[in-house]
Parts: sequence; C-alpha cells; structure tokens
Amino acid sequence: MTADSVQSLIDQLHEEAAMDRPDELTPDVGIVMGSDSDLATMAGGKGKRPGAYAALAEELDFEEQTDYADAPDARFTFETFVVSAHRTPELMYAYAETAADRGLDVIIAGAGGKSADLPNMTASIAYPLPVIGVPVQEKSVDSVIGMPQGAPITAVDAGKSFNAALSAVQILAREHEALRERLIEYHQGLQEGVGDVSRDLHELGTPGFKAEYWDE
Repeated sequence: MTADSVQSLIDQLHEEAAMDRPDELTPDVGIVMGSDSDLATMAGGKGKRPGAYAALAEELDFEEQTDYADAPDARFTFETFVVSAHRTPELMYAYAETAADRGLDVIIAGAGGKSADLPNMTASIAYPLPVIGVPVQEKSVDSVIGMPQGAPITAVDAGKSFNAALSAVQILAREHEALRERLIEYHQGLQEGVGDVSRDLHELGTPGFKAEYWDE
C-alpha cells in the first residue's frame, strides 16, 4: 500500500508530464537522492565539500525550481527530490518514467549504503535520458557503477556531486552556447587561482607563503 504523501507526489509527476510545457519553463536538471541524509553530499554543507547545488546555483547561475507550474526567471533551472529505491519504489519509477515528458534533459542521482540502487534503477527506467550517478559513500561505488552491458550509467567518484553537476551542464552545453561559456568562465577561474597561488608560493617562498596563507 502506497502512503498518501508518496501517492500525491506520484500523481503530481504524472500531471506535470501531461502539461507539455515549453522547455524553457521546465527544469533542465533533476537531482534525486535516496534520503534527506544524502543532502549534505548532494548539496554541500555540514562539513562536506561543495555539492551539486553549489555547482549549479553558485557557480553556473542556475536557479532551483520548486514549483513546476511557476518557473523562476532564470533560463536554466534544476529541481530536487528525495526518491528512495527501496522504501518508495513506485515514486522512483514515476520520477524516472516521467522525467523526459516533464522536460528534464539529465538526472543526477545519489545514494548511499552498500545497496545504493537509486542511480542505476533510475538510469534503467529513464533510458535514454542520461543519468549521472553519485555514490554518497565509498561503499556505494560498486553498487552505483555495477550496470550490465547495454544498461549505461555515468558516475563520479564517491561524494563528488559537484562534478556530477558539471558533467550534467556539459551535456546541456552541447545545445546551449550560454552554458558552454559559463563552463569556460568557471574553468578559467580555476586556472587563475592556480596561477595566483603558484606565483605567491614562488615569490614569497615556502616559509613566507605558509605565514601568509596557512593558519597557525
């Protein structure tokens, strides 16, 4: 028996899939995770490295769309759901099955534990929509990447949902020049940072650099 809160989400997804809204008004990227405990990895925070939310919202100027029928002003958007493969398989199936009709172009799916089935099950159901898997923990890696031949999934290293978001935008950038330019600008910023640090290390010397930048 499906809980009312879950069934309402399933119904909502199917209703949204039937709306046939223009692409510019629908989320471009879907982020799903097996539990809200995965949010620290998928979004960042609580001592974790920056996550997919940080990459999209803070680095690449995406906005999070929280109302399917009322898109934010930003051209490129993403949405976020908790979808458990084991506790709410009907919701997982509905999300993956309706993703393309709801206008999504790529899904980022994260899950933890030894049975991290959400990414690969989502990839199987949503096919041919691309899915990027995020193993939330090291012990989740084998489960996420263990897909048989003919059932593809792209995956990043454990915990690196930031990279998953960059990969998702790389996929979108094949059709959107604006996103290609944002990716290039972001990468150039990384290069500038390395160049600045290298020059300071060389010119200050190791003791001077440590005194300037390192906490004692």
